Amino acid sequence: MDVEEKWEKAVRETKIVRYRLRNLLAFDSTELSYIALASSAVNLGDTVVRKGKVIVHRPLIVLPHAPYAQFEGFDFWKDFDISGDDIRRFLLMRGISFPALKYKNETYNLDIFEGNLEKAVGYFSDQLERKEDIQSGLITGPEDVWQFSTLIYVAAMAARSASSDIERIIEELRRKKH
Repeated sequence: MDVEEKWEKAVRETKIVRYRLRNLLAFDSTELSYIALASSAVNLGDTVVRKGKVIVHRPLIVLPHAPYAQFEGFDFWKDFDISGDDIRRFLLMRGISFPALKYKNETYNLDIFEGNLEKAVGYFSDQLERKEDIQSGLITGPEDVWQFSTLIYVAAMAARSASSDIERIIEELRRKKH
């Protein structure tokens, strides 16, 4: 399966079950904690649980002259045999650009949930609710394209944040003017 097919698979099958409640920060870096769930290809009937965070370094609504997003920690080379630059070009060719220059993924836990994807979604949704965790997102997607599923979540968060970011930028400009 080539990168195009993997991307299409991720777009088709990724679901954002729960967003982080707060938007991205307009003037600082934001840590987007996530739990990504995928049906296991090895242990049929079980679910792969990937917990991590993507650090979005200071989003930029007004992009610089040459917006070269950097993707660290997504294992594109290991899993797809392509570089982060190749992924950036691949996304740009499809009209997808990210409003920051650096995205760093840190996976801190990879585990197996003994139960199908539906059960896992229920279990982790309940856990996040009980902990009153408003910082973490919950996403599902195919195991073999977790990187793209995670980037889809990050892009969705950026899109949700855009209108409030523009308001904050205008407020900041007004304050500086007076």
